[in-house]
Amino acid sequence: MKKIIDFKVSDIKWLSNDTYLLDLFSEENLPEILPGSFAEIKINKAGGVFLRRPFSIHDVDYEKNIISFFIKIAGKGTSHLAKCKEGDKVNVILPLGNSFSFPEENEVLLIGGGSGIAPLKIMGKQFKKNGASPTFLIGGKSKNDIFLVDELSKYGEVFITTEDGSLGEKGFVTHHSVFDSGDFKYKKIYTCGPEPMMKTIAKFASENNIECEVSLENTMACGIGACLCCVVDTKEGNKCVCIDGPVFNIKDLKWQI
Repeated sequence: MKKIIDFKVSDIKWLSNDTYLLDLFSEENLPEILPGSFAEIKINKAGGVFLRRPFSIHDVDYEKNIISFFIKIAGKGTSHLAKCKEGDKVNVILPLGNSFSFPEENEVLLIGGGSGIAPLKIMGKQFKKNGASPTFLIGGKSKNDIFLVDELSKYGEVFITTEDGSLGEKGFVTHHSVFDSGDFKYKKIYTCGPEPMMKTIAKFASENNIECEVSLENTMACGIGACLCCVVDTKEGNKCVCIDGPVFNIKDLKWQI
């Protein structure tokens, strides 16, 4: 059930000069939040910023009533949000959208590129709760763009790629040697990140008859299907990413892969 909650800033942990974790505390109990869902955050007192900003939910602590977001500064909204101080009020609508599915198979590969790593922690926690140990594959331009390795490694093995080769294997995540193997062991792939990356992964999955779910990052101004900014073309017609997604099985999308 969706809720509108006035949170208080609990902590901001800077991971680099433009990337941070935002922890928000609620005095009321949090609703159930499933991996893949997102929230719309109101940006207070920011000139020229009128709309809420959507963020994937990174982690939830139900005992402490704290929800976490992995945020990379990309404009006025995310920059202004980073200036919040402990105790500041932040209004949030959550949870929004659907969620990833969780099959019985243990052999799953979770792929995040850039800010697409945001939902991987909550996914890893859910898989571990289900008795599975997923494999993570994350990528960035350089070692300075690789985050949360220690956190993700609590839930499964972590593979890394960087475009300049400064950490892990050199290249995009789609160049990782896991895709070169003639014996690709994973029964399902989950991915979030830049659309070209996800389309390449979807093409690999489709050609090898592997189930694959993607989390789309379309512009979602309202989060409730009213503004139609986030429409995506599917085999059942146009759908709003904010209410019918953000998670889609690639079999349902009209991607040219």
